[in-house]
Amino acid sequence: MGFLDGLWRGRGTEFDSGSAATNAIELTKRHGQVSLTKQGAATGHLRINLAWRMRTSDITGSQRESLLRHPLKALKPPEVLGHSQSMVDVDLDLGCLYELQDGSKGVVQPLGGYFGDVNAPPYVKLSGDDRFGSGTGETIYVNLDHRDAIKRLLVFAYIYDQTPAFDRTHAIVTLYPSNGPRIEIGIDERQPQARSCAVVMIENVKGEIVVRREVKFVYGFQGELDRLYGWGLQWGRGYKTKVR
Repeated sequence: MGFLDGLWRGRGTEFDSGSAATNAIELTKRHGQVSLTKQGAATGHLRINLAWRMRTSDITGSQRESLLRHPLKALKPPEVLGHSQSMVDVDLDLGCLYELQDGSKGVVQPLGGYFGDVNAPPYVKLSGDDRFGSGTGETIYVNLDHRDAIKRLLVFAYIYDQTPAFDRTHAIVTLYPSNGPRIEIGIDERQPQARSCAVVMIENVKGEIVVRREVKFVYGFQGELDRLYGWGLQWGRGYKTKVR
């Protein structure tokens, strides 16, 4: 067991994935913003997915020895090579700080079982908690049919207790709007001591839903992200139960 900053509430439910796009927009430092409204995608469920795996350079010494003896194993995809004990230890979590137009604020995250609600305020829902970086990763749904009630959403990722740092994972956050191309934000900067990362801001700017790349790393947890963006929540200790 371990602890991080957390709030407590409710349980999650599952949702359909929604339609997948065949092309993608990558948000970078130079091109860091896109309007969902302008591309006709500011309605329906916006799906936000966090996926990760270990870098192939982090395979253990015994794995390297095995590759030397059996070089054909090197032809296997990195995901197969990555399924070592070190990969199992990785536990990235996806969360979202929200602020609504009526002034209400809070967080949606797996820590403390605070999974939110997609059909009632905050119109943000986390579907499950992926402990091992599986193919599906972790997913948040935002109900943009209620976009007029939303002021801003800060999507963030954090590393759970006793796991490797961001620079040892291939982490990517992908947004799947109801229409148009998916939007990708890589969390690939070398920040070996960082424990949390503000990834993307979704903001209602005079009725226009704008997605903006953030990728700002901090050395603490959610409370530090809160202070960085001026959310003003009160934070306490949160826990996750062991996987059985």
